[in-house]
Amino acid sequence: MTAPLARFTDAMDRAVAASGDPSALAAQATVELADLLAHPEAICAEHRVSSDDGYRQHVVYVHPEGRYSLVALVWQPGQATPIHDHRCWCVVGVLEGEEEERRYQLVEHDGEHVLVVTRTERHGPGSIASLVPPDENIHLVSNSSDALTLSLHVYGDDIARCGSSINHIFEPELVRHDMSDEEITNARPKSWRRHAAPARPR
Repeated sequence: MTAPLARFTDAMDRAVAASGDPSALAAQATVELADLLAHPEAICAEHRVSSDDGYRQHVVYVHPEGRYSLVALVWQPGQATPIHDHRCWCVVGVLEGEEEERRYQLVEHDGEHVLVVTRTERHGPGSIASLVPPDENIHLVSNSSDALTLSLHVYGDDIARCGSSINHIFEPELVRHDMSDEEITNARPKSWRRHAAPARPR
């Protein structure tokens, strides 16, 4: 383990030992991730391998009791996640390259629940974003650059145990591109969390 990575895991291990509050842990992870992003050499070659089949996920570290996970995602140009939201707190930072984030809102329109695009943002090296449920951030993330992109994700759960269920996935067929700005403004926002299956017990 590199020195910057050891600093990160030591600090986060102390944080989860001292608190179980998701907001406090996400805030601490944001501070520690900022330091880690300043040291690209902290992520070794085996966690930088990409795949032609889609973005590649490498589990870098999982807390011994599954209190949090650090994951490296490697993206070739054009590769993207499904549309998703997160079931646990998470903090994401771009180490190298550029990510494009397309955000969505779940709304009720003509008696159906649909997704509408609310905005698109680009995030370069050093940028950090966080989410603490019950806040929602339904989005699709992609590599918008012409070079390899590497991002680091801190999840407030054991990704080795939860796997892809750490995210809530939305079908692309839910997205509506034919609604006017007025219809989007007048649509009733809906929360997917009220209808989702409860999180797995520890």
